[in-house]
Amino acid sequence: MHTVGVIGGSGLYEMAGLERIERVQLATPFGAPSDEFVCGMLAGTRLIFLPRHGRGHRILPSEVNFRANIYGMKKLDAEWIIAVAAVGSLREEIAPGHLVVPDQFIDRTYRRPSTFFGNGIVAHVGFADPICPMLSTALSDAAQRVGATVHRRGTYVCMEGPQFSTRAESFLYRQWGAHVIGMTNLQEAKLAREAEICFATLALATDYDCWHETAADVVIGDVLRILNQNIATAQRVIADAVPQLCSPRACACARALEHAIITDRAQIPDTVKRDLDIIIGKYL
Repeated sequence: MHTVGVIGGSGLYEMAGLERIERVQLATPFGAPSDEFVCGMLAGTRLIFLPRHGRGHRILPSEVNFRANIYGMKKLDAEWIIAVAAVGSLREEIAPGHLVVPDQFIDRTYRRPSTFFGNGIVAHVGFADPICPMLSTALSDAAQRVGATVHRRGTYVCMEGPQFSTRAESFLYRQWGAHVIGMTNLQEAKLAREAEICFATLALATDYDCWHETAADVVIGDVLRILNQNIATAQRVIADAVPQLCSPRACACARALEHAIITDRAQIPDTVKRDLDIIIGKYL
């Protein structure tokens, strides 16, 4: 049995067939996660759900405690994380209602901790390819099987928010070759890589940002309406994808820290060793 984490809206865990549901409240060295973790079983797979913005959507993107969220997933033995998120489309062919499984990120954030390291320990993980290819393929194939329109690759611009883009920014990101824009997934991807958890994004396109000449500029009401329509599709994709995942994992994500820690082991503070034991313990 393997464990799959799902980060997204609170409605995701209301899935048909999810059994033995329990809520788990965790403390972490990095503070409190966004909310309780909802654990359950689906067709022999253990699923762990976490509402990224808390139940009732009360946490801004910049306020999300990404370190606590990913640490909690690691503590609950997640080997895979599927991050479900609303995004704006920067490409004509990615219409509202389509799904995208990005394979690259551009970081436009500036207020967010995005590493477990520091305070006496230094590590540099590889991040050239930030998405797990095995999980990405499983999600893309599942989306196709359930009848969704899915784009298998793309670049996700992660902006700070909470405001949406200016028109000039939207045009700039298109010139950079980006495909979608959102406010959350980059920190999750970085921290999952450090925690040696496979990570992929299931992006739900809700609008054309503000670059499109004929579509209306993005407004939150339209975003929420299309997002709610896509939640059922995301549930079907997840239910179809998770049985395709297998352990032990053969991808590089599972050993991302193998050569990344460069600090002299004797110089790492005991408190750091204790706090990060579930992440670095096997390398010490």
